[in-house]
Amino acid sequence: MLRFLTALHYYTANGVNVIMLKEEFMEIESYMLHEMQDSAHDKHHVYRVLSSALKIADHYEEIDTDVLIAACLLHDIGREKQFANPSICHAIAGGEMAYTFLLSQGWSSQKAAHVYDCISTHRFRGDNTPLSIEAKILFDADKLDVCGAIGIARTLIYNGLTSEPLYTLDDDGRIIESVDDPENTSFIQEYNYKLKNVYSTFLTEQALEIAKMRQKTAVDFYNCLLNEINSEHRCF
Repeated sequence: MLRFLTALHYYTANGVNVIMLKEEFMEIESYMLHEMQDSAHDKHHVYRVLSSALKIADHYEEIDTDVLIAACLLHDIGREKQFANPSICHAIAGGEMAYTFLLSQGWSSQKAAHVYDCISTHRFRGDNTPLSIEAKILFDADKLDVCGAIGIARTLIYNGLTSEPLYTLDDDGRIIESVDDPENTSFIQEYNYKLKNVYSTFLTEQALEIAKMRQKTAVDFYNCLLNEINSEHRCF
């Protein structure tokens, strides 16, 4: 798949063509599968992110694919810690977990730290800016999975897991669309905070091109949903 990595071995896992030593990939994958519990951020999300990342990486000459693949596989392993304690950032926690794990697998501290940097900067809500090309690709590949129909579906699943409603109303009975109160959120508010704005955050041209093709699906769904909710509320 990637013209600059023909010297390495191909390994196909779950429909994703991966260029990495099979044994190394399987060790990292096994650790990821052990840590993933969130159905909105499950192994299939990880494989989609990896697939998108490899497609984007094919447009760049200088890529450390070992770092990129490991970062993609491990980018959400800190989710359980964030669920247990919402004050914890899953990106930072996951980066630390990945760093420790990769060192135990014989990775150099430099390469393990590179993976940490990629994972710790991949979060949409984070303040850390992705700097390396590998970090930018992970950021974009992850954001592609909140675009279009998949993004809508995953957000609704996540809202269910965290007991967030489809929408909330203000004192006048109007649907709250803005996210002014972070403690009182809904799918409608999440759409306006993240899903609507993610298209302006991409760092690579390739990811932006893919995202734009998916955007109309999400916009149409949101507008239809809002219209249906409003039509029902007019009856009262």
